[in-house]
Amino acid sequence: MKRAIPTAKEFVWTDEYKLGHAAMDDTHREFVELVGGMERANDADFPALFHRFVDHAQRHFELEKTLMSDGDFPAKDCHVEEHDKVLASVLQVKPLVDAGRIDIGRSLVQALREWFPAHADYLDSALAQWLVKRSAGGVPLVLKRRGKVATD
Repeated sequence: MKRAIPTAKEFVWTDEYKLGHAAMDDTHREFVELVGGMERANDADFPALFHRFVDHAQRHFELEKTLMSDGDFPAKDCHVEEHDKVLASVLQVKPLVDAGRIDIGRSLVQALREWFPAHADYLDSALAQWLVKRSAGGVPLVLKRRGKVATD
C-alpha cells in the first residue's frame, strides 16, 4: 500500500496550538489528529479518514460560528468567510477522493496543514480571548510546553 511521506515532521497536536478555550482546543485537537492521520494513511484507508474529516470540518466551523454569534464577536464575518472558503475546498475535493483521486486529497491535506497554524494563531486566538474575556473577565492564561505533545 502506498503511504504518504510527510516532507517535514509529522503534524501532531502540541501545546503550541492551545488557545485556552476548552471547546475550541478540543475541536482543534481533533482537526490536527485527523489531518495528521490523513498524512500518514495509506491510499486504501485515506478515503474513510477524509470522510471523517469532512464531517469534522462541518461541525468545527459550525461550532465556532455559533460561538462567534452567541458572543457577539466583532470579527465574525471575516472569520466565517475564511471557514466557508476552506469548507468549499473540502467539499469540492470530496467527490474526487471518492472517485479515487487520492493525490488531490493529499494535496488538500498539505494545504490544510499549512493553513491551520496561522489561522489558529490569529483568528482563533482572537476569538478564544474574546470569549474568555466576556465570560471570565480576563484573557485566558495558557501554559505551553515547547516541543511537547499535549497530553490533556
